[in-house]
Amino acid sequence: MKFLLLIRLAVLMTVSSLMVTVSSVAQVKIAKLIYNGGGDWYANKTALPNLIKFCNLELGTAIHEEEDVVEVSSQALFDYPYLYMTGHGNVVFTPEEAANLRNYLMGGGFLHVDDNYGLDKFFRLEIKKVFPGLELVEVPFSHPIYHQKFDFPKGLPKIHEHDGKPAQGFGLFYEGRLVLFYSYECDLGNGWEDQRIYNDPEAKRQDALKMGANLISFCFTSN
Repeated sequence: MKFLLLIRLAVLMTVSSLMVTVSSVAQVKIAKLIYNGGGDWYANKTALPNLIKFCNLELGTAIHEEEDVVEVSSQALFDYPYLYMTGHGNVVFTPEEAANLRNYLMGGGFLHVDDNYGLDKFFRLEIKKVFPGLELVEVPFSHPIYHQKFDFPKGLPKIHEHDGKPAQGFGLFYEGRLVLFYSYECDLGNGWEDQRIYNDPEAKRQDALKMGANLISFCFTSN
């Protein structure tokens, strides 16, 4: 599939012995997922561009500097190795959308769902349409997603408090492969936003960006 070739291309771009310049090859793109139901899928407007800049600097990737947006039902879904889904409200997947997302994930894609405080109860219902036979499970702290370039031995960093619950990373594993990572009670994407938006301490923002870079690294190389 086209997006699998993009994944391989992203890996090759990070290899120091590659004898071509970055400008001579197509750039990988990542995308934000558009969904129906009324939830604000468009939240965290500056998050992905900031994460992309951080990854290109710290990981040596060559991701296109602006995110794309893509609808759940679109065949363009398969152009992106990494999809980001966020929001505060309702989510609805039609049977056709659920099937398209399932095929994307089964075919090698990776979805990062980022609870932006309020998404949880809707997302948990709708994801059962995508994989009725799979359950979200907490990803163990020993999993490679927490141990890429940056080490998070205690799992997700806590960026915003909200209900005071611990940050948790859940996942869907299909045939042993982590196809979906769900950051819950964490507000990871808020930590990627421009500093002026939430006025978070720089240390918090760096933790969020480093964990985001781990997700990108895992998606491009380990997944």
